[in-house]
Amino acid sequence: MTARRIVVTGSVAYDYLMTFPGKFLDVVVPDRMDRLSVSFLVDSMRKVRGGVAANIAYTLALLGLRPVIMATAGVDALDYSRWLADQGVDTSSLHICDDLYTASFFVSTDENQNQIATFYAGAMARAATLSFRGLSPSSVSLAVISPNAPDAMAKYATECRELHIPYVYDPSQQVARLTGDEILAGLTGAALLIANEYEFGVIEKKTGLSEAKVLAQVPVLIVTRGIEGSTIALRGGQTEASSGTVTFRIPPARLRGLAVDPTGVGDAFRGGLLAARHHGLPWEVAGRVGSVAAVYCLEALGPQPPRYTINDFIARYRENFGAEGPHARVGDLAPR
Repeated sequence: MTARRIVVTGSVAYDYLMTFPGKFLDVVVPDRMDRLSVSFLVDSMRKVRGGVAANIAYTLALLGLRPVIMATAGVDALDYSRWLADQGVDTSSLHICDDLYTASFFVSTDENQNQIATFYAGAMARAATLSFRGLSPSSVSLAVISPNAPDAMAKYATECRELHIPYVYDPSQQVARLTGDEILAGLTGAALLIANEYEFGVIEKKTGLSEAKVLAQVPVLIVTRGIEGSTIALRGGQTEASSGTVTFRIPPARLRGLAVDPTGVGDAFRGGLLAARHHGLPWEVAGRVGSVAAVYCLEALGPQPPRYTINDFIARYRENFGAEGPHARVGDLAPR
């Protein structure tokens, strides 16, 4: 029998990472925000492989899974596609558009790890030409709908509901582009909604729903909160929340040095958490697996950190969170 796998949709991109040797807030005048005109002279720029779908899939592969990436990229991504395949990602559903360039992400990071970014869609604009109907639903354990062309995100959510494929709704950076109605449509029927604290504030503003009301729409709500870690809220009626709503407060893992670059940290968190859940680990452990994956990324330049072994990852988890009680189960990540 073919193993059921996680299918990750979203952007495949090249990231242009720039560093600003100051604080963005120092040049923002609050009472003139309606006439904002700011330019930042950056100290460095580096082009790296990125894109939310590719970043999540890469972490899943590092943790022993063989995820499928379903996305569109440009003619300049042939080497990138081969590299992903070498890392353990199934790229058979990664479509190369030979008349467009790959999406591009331009981001400046200040000394407080705050970021200002813009994104060019490129080949990602054709993502809606792909379909879950080309896959066998029985082969998919979970779909991840991460930032993508808005029409593709809507299409994939509809298809997952119709094909009874459980899916994670992860609009993240696209909350700025999506309308409240589009966000509501995407989370309706989702198995899990995830966003960072700022993005979730935008979701609340655009939909008019509070955190409690969002949780009434989706059984699991995860909000990442930077240096404060994350929260995982479970709606009542589940195995780990049988008697009512339960919220796990997940601490961040410790750095082994300085924070280098926050780009892709949230994607690494998602990859770690979803890999842990795929292995059947409880939410309070899965969240911490996400924290460890995130800190590996934060210590590296770019959204795809150097490879690590699963045994090294488990050792680092235990260094942070111990091996007693439910944490003993982190060993289930190791191949058998």
